[in-house]
Amino acid sequence: MVKQVRQVTRTRSVRAEETGRLTAVGRATVVGLRSLSGRSLAMIGTAVALALVMIVTGFFLHRHGSSRPPIPATRARHYTESDACLLTDRHGINPKAAAAVWQGMQDASLATHTRVSYSSVTGEQSTANARPFLNALLQGSCEVVLAVGGPEVKAAQEATRRYAKLGFVLVGSENGSGSKGKADTNVAWVPADDGLRAGVAAAVRQAVEAQG
Repeated sequence: MVKQVRQVTRTRSVRAEETGRLTAVGRATVVGLRSLSGRSLAMIGTAVALALVMIVTGFFLHRHGSSRPPIPATRARHYTESDACLLTDRHGINPKAAAAVWQGMQDASLATHTRVSYSSVTGEQSTANARPFLNALLQGSCEVVLAVGGPEVKAAQEATRRYAKLGFVLVGSENGSGSKGKADTNVAWVPADDGLRAGVAAAVRQAVEAQG
C-alpha cells in the first residue's frame, strides 16, 4: 500500500513539473510578443503576407504556364526566285563606284525581294581574265548581271546578245563603250556619277520586273 502511494506521488510530481515548464514557456512567449513594438509586428505580418502571395502566384503560374501562347518566331525576309549578281575587279565593293553599285542593289532588293550577290575578278585585271568569272554568273542562277570596272564591263557587254533573256546593268557610258549598231533592249547603262546608287536601284528593279 505504501509502495502504491509513493508511485502516485511521483507521477503527480512529474506532471506538475511538465505543467510548470509549459506554463513558463507560454509566459516567455507572451512576454516576448509584448516586448515587440508595433512596427516589428507590422514587419513580420508584411513578410508573412508577401510569402503567401509568392506561393499562390507560383502555384498559378506553374498550373497555367503550359496554356500560354508560344512566342512567334522572328520573320525572315522572303526572297523571290530572282538573283542579281555583280561582277567587280579584285578590290570587290570597296572602291567608291563599286560601293555605290552594291548599295543600289541592296535598295532594289528591299523593294523587289531579289537576292543580291557579287563576285570579284582575281588575278590579271583584263577582259580575257574577267570572262571566266562572268561565265560563272551567266551559267548560274543570275537573272540580272551587273558589272563595274573597265574589263568587267567589256566582258559583260560582249555577252549581252548571247544571253538575251538576261538583264544587264553596266556602269559607264554607252557612247564610250565602242558599241556599234542598235542598242540591246536587255542592257541598261548607268553613268558613274553622283546618281549611281539611285540609277542602279532603278535599273535593277526594271530588269527584275522585265524578267517576271
